[in-house]
Amino acid sequence: MEKVFLQACRGEQTSHTPIWLNRQAGRYMPEYHQVKGDLPSLDFFKNPERAAQATLDAQRILGVDAAIMFADLLPILEPMGLDLEYVPGQGPVFDNPIRSAADVANLKTAPAVEHTPYIADTVRCINESLPKEIALIGFAGAPFTLASYAIEGKGSRNYVFVKKMMYEAPELWHELMAKLTGQLASYLQLQISAGVEAVQLFDTWVGNLSIFDYRTYVEPHLKALVDKLSDSVPVIYFGTGNYHLLPAVAELNIDVLAFDWRTPLKPTWDQLGCSAVQGNLDPIVLCADKAAVASQSQWLLDQVAGRPGHIFNLGHGIIPETPVDNVKFLVDFVHEQSQRSR
Repeated sequence: MEKVFLQACRGEQTSHTPIWLNRQAGRYMPEYHQVKGDLPSLDFFKNPERAAQATLDAQRILGVDAAIMFADLLPILEPMGLDLEYVPGQGPVFDNPIRSAADVANLKTAPAVEHTPYIADTVRCINESLPKEIALIGFAGAPFTLASYAIEGKGSRNYVFVKKMMYEAPELWHELMAKLTGQLASYLQLQISAGVEAVQLFDTWVGNLSIFDYRTYVEPHLKALVDKLSDSVPVIYFGTGNYHLLPAVAELNIDVLAFDWRTPLKPTWDQLGCSAVQGNLDPIVLCADKAAVASQSQWLLDQVAGRPGHIFNLGHGIIPETPVDNVKFLVDFVHEQSQRSR
């Protein structure tokens, strides 16, 4: 059976516009809390049975066309030697951020099957129960976003430590990025060998860079990673605040470019000429009433007018305050409206 999501990744005509949602398994959903129970976040991510159940519940409840493996961007850094903790009200924190040449030299590298074996187990658990018509997406943080977390030690507004390393110690920066890129390639290839059918790279913080800094400090490593994944499964790239970088990103061997909600969907797609795009409803629309969800979603569908290669998604992740009924409504609305328009 052809999976509509994978058809769209290839830029093919589909029976309806496929839809899945960033953070579709998350804290807004009561079933998520039931599965997580009292487990600390890091233990939850490492528990294949519970992570698989969170993944499957979200797909089943929402009726989306793809499931995305439930995990987090950052646990890949823990076996490299960084002390990761999820602090309530603050988010992920590293107590020993990377700030020196010694820190970079001391990073441990090993095949992902040794560092993160639970990821492959999670993928296999999901595929045991995932409906055959539903695609499974794996993911990882992109090299720049992972490096930013590792250097800053937590979320940041100005990325002072990151940019100081880029500008003052470029050789050290590239050494760090090369190590991260190698680990990410192994991590994603492990997911692919275990059974994911597409992978998404999350580059949440890349929009804070100028085009010069992106070209100089990020592009070589992102290209190396994407090239290692090409010819295996479709690769989706999602960044935020990166409209000014998209023409450069489009030069890479990426199958699907995912846009944040600030990016004008049709003009950007026309400009870049890529075969497939993903996006890009403002996630806060889902906190409004269903009339707003319908009008905003219809506006996006009208822009693309059934053009092959469009995957409907949000321009960022679902936030915890989102009503589940609104998310279900969105999925049903996109399916119904896109089917009638074809």
